[in-house]
Amino acid sequence: MTSETRATRRVLVAKPRGYCAGVDRAVQAVEKALERYGAPIYVRKQIVHNTHVVKTLEERGAIFVEETEQVPEGAIVVFSAHGVSPAVHQEAAQRRLKTIDATCPLVTKVHNEAKRFASQDYDILLIGHEGHEEVEGTAGEAPDHIQLVDGLDSVDSVQVKDPDRLVWLSQTTLSVDETIETVSRLKERFPNLLDPPSDDICYATQNRQVAVKEIAAEAQLVIVVGSENSSNSKRLVEVALDHGADASYLVDNASFIKDEWLDGVTTVGVTSGASVPDELVAGVLARLAEHGFDDVEEVHSVEENVRFALPHELRKDLRAATV
Repeated sequence: MTSETRATRRVLVAKPRGYCAGVDRAVQAVEKALERYGAPIYVRKQIVHNTHVVKTLEERGAIFVEETEQVPEGAIVVFSAHGVSPAVHQEAAQRRLKTIDATCPLVTKVHNEAKRFASQDYDILLIGHEGHEEVEGTAGEAPDHIQLVDGLDSVDSVQVKDPDRLVWLSQTTLSVDETIETVSRLKERFPNLLDPPSDDICYATQNRQVAVKEIAAEAQLVIVVGSENSSNSKRLVEVALDHGADASYLVDNASFIKDEWLDGVTTVGVTSGASVPDELVAGVLARLAEHGFDDVEEVHSVEENVRFALPHELRKDLRAATV
């Protein structure tokens, strides 16, 4: 390969990318709990949707379970960043579990909106993906008032009691553009549909989508680092394809990259979902460098400075341990 050919091979790395404040808080909650109480610490569901993070925490003594009933009575359990329904909290109390609620505060905001509108007897249209843990947790806050709207195809089947007492909420990790389109279609059917008091799609999801649009406009290929069960990571692939990239792939780590993806490509975009540690992005960049993509430029789109405090149950015990 000539130096001239190598010089044409570049990588555009999106910023912001990777960990958001809610993910950082949740992962730290498990790490601090292991330090404070010792292993094992039980975690209901994956703390965040990333296989590398889960494996790393398992190696430190975290035990991941699917349901609360799998946690031994009286043990410590951490609830994931995606949130849980009131029924899960009740079950934990019945089993005398010490709970650490690592629900992202932005998900908690949606829960509170659901409770408030349900108390005012509104029908709530929850835009989100069926089966996603966040959707299940939010729906559990007001099951008699919430109806799931899973994309444009489900809009026509929506039935409501009173079209004048109707509001929409959303899962926090959706495609911003697709959500706007779904809401627009809903408002064609229900002109008096209320918007939530503030945007439900989280700042990090929106910022990462803005950033990937910018690099997709210049890249033939966009590689998104993230796990298959990560909603926000999968949305980044879709956004990249919608905004100029010829191809885009979701990879758990560098080993998933196929050499043929790089054939004829001169510019690769790289980003990562909100639950991805930056060491995985570094691995992807190293793999690309092996193929001559060593001209790396970080593309800054939006500055982020959001931080969330650790769950209050954990903060209380950490403070007590220092006295």
